[in-house]
Amino acid sequence: MKTIKLLLTMSFVMTLFVLCSQENKNTLPMESIYDIQLKSLSGEDIDLHQFKGKKILFVNVASECGFTPQYADLQTLYETYKDKLVIIGLPCNQFGGQEPGDAEEIQSFCTKNYGVEFIITEKIDVKGDDQHPLYQWLTDKDLNGVDNSSVKWNFQKYLIDENGQYIDVFYSITNPMSDKITSYFQ
Repeated sequence: MKTIKLLLTMSFVMTLFVLCSQENKNTLPMESIYDIQLKSLSGEDIDLHQFKGKKILFVNVASECGFTPQYADLQTLYETYKDKLVIIGLPCNQFGGQEPGDAEEIQSFCTKNYGVEFIITEKIDVKGDDQHPLYQWLTDKDLNGVDNSSVKWNFQKYLIDENGQYIDVFYSITNPMSDKITSYFQ
């Protein structure tokens, strides 16, 4: 009888262990965001590892969008919190063809019109068959460990913490200087 109780107890413990392990597997990122490759507008590699210890705000940007004036607020956010925050703008032409420019045109537009000093990457796809690995990670709970989402429009924002963990997504209508975002830096 003791043997049966012991076996049942061991079976219960093993079942509990397996269930807990599977649950953790579904809530922890499978890949570090720091291992994802990005290139700057000039084609240079961007090593995300260098940003450990700071939050990262990823924003898909476009030069001819109704939300384009958010570049100014993104620059203000960057200037205000650059000791705690890295902003990475990712040009995308998938929403209404609102980022038709090449790398030189995008850089010139951002600098001349908004004084952008934060990082701007090469043009990427944020959805669809050619979705960049960064946006696969940002939009897939199995990869980021927190949330599924889809990119609805230009200037959608994803915030990552100092350890590369997904914090939240903010849709285009959320201004970069809103309390929803700035509260993370207070």
